[in-house]
Amino acid sequence: MDVPLKFCSHCGAAVVTKVPPGDHLPRFVCDACGTVHYKNPLLVLGCVPEWEGRILLCRRAIEPRLGFWTVPAGFMEIGETMQHAARRECHEEAQAEVEIGSLLAVVSVTHAAQVHVMFRASMLTPRYAAGPESLEVRLVEEREIPWEDLAFPSGEFTLRRYFEDRAAGRETHHFTELQHPLKR
Repeated sequence: MDVPLKFCSHCGAAVVTKVPPGDHLPRFVCDACGTVHYKNPLLVLGCVPEWEGRILLCRRAIEPRLGFWTVPAGFMEIGETMQHAARRECHEEAQAEVEIGSLLAVVSVTHAAQVHVMFRASMLTPRYAAGPESLEVRLVEEREIPWEDLAFPSGEFTLRRYFEDRAAGRETHHFTELQHPLKR
């Protein structure tokens, strides 16, 4: 609960941090109306889009990590499935239409209270362009991946597992936990 909640969204009164009756963890609780406010991890959805053996990468036009490379990904919206969110993010960031394939990676980013879920994807056409959150977008071969300029450790984990699986001719699910913030 590193980001404090100060006021109740139901009645506007100040909230306190305490363990509510029947719970075992500290929560933000409104003593005025009794509402318990839960803070849970956010879901980030993305994909590794492929076209004829090359993958699509985006160079970020926004913080965090402005100017660094990533697979298309972003926060899931209410009312979306995970696959829909990954497809939407690919279209928003890279103007690419994809078919979402199998689950590739689930990365628990505990220090940021996020879970990153990444899928394999096939581009439906070779058309792509930089969206508003991307400076540029490129189709690259594995040897062209800018490993030192990747924006996030979760993206590096995802890409390394993607290429390992592709070389082995398999589609495995991969899980990991990142506990520490980026130190680049």
